[in-house]
Amino acid sequence: MEELALKSTIIVAQMDELTEAERNLVNLAIEGTNRSYAPYSHFHVGAAILLENGTTMIGCNQENAAFPSGICAERSALFAAGAQYPDQPVVMLAIAARNEKGELQEEPVSPCGPCRQVIIETEKRFQHAVRILLYGKKHIYIVDGIRELMPLSFTDF
Repeated sequence: MEELALKSTIIVAQMDELTEAERNLVNLAIEGTNRSYAPYSHFHVGAAILLENGTTMIGCNQENAAFPSGICAERSALFAAGAQYPDQPVVMLAIAARNEKGELQEEPVSPCGPCRQVIIETEKRFQHAVRILLYGKKHIYIVDGIRELMPLSFTDF
């Protein structure tokens, strides 16, 4: 038996250290938290994506009493992009969340397992890693590709 050590690289940054495009995308993700429909969890998540052609899209979580009929913010943005711009690779994804008091999370939140798998499929589809910005009021985590958050994935490209 041997031990396998996996390493992830996560950059920790402040908003003023981001590029203008990154700040814009984070702000769109924050805006997305206000569009969320979360009457059950009271956890409002917004996501924003930047496509290769410069188009940005916002997604937000949409809950439903018939759980799991809702959808996460990340998947709502990625699936909308796939439907409206099927030939455009996703370059960057930003995620932000608000708690039940309506306050932005202090610490960054990361995608759930199903969303991570959808991001992997997006990267596989376009043969392109997606830069991911996880917003928190204290700092922002930046990862270059979902593999940093999910090193052992179901599919590979």
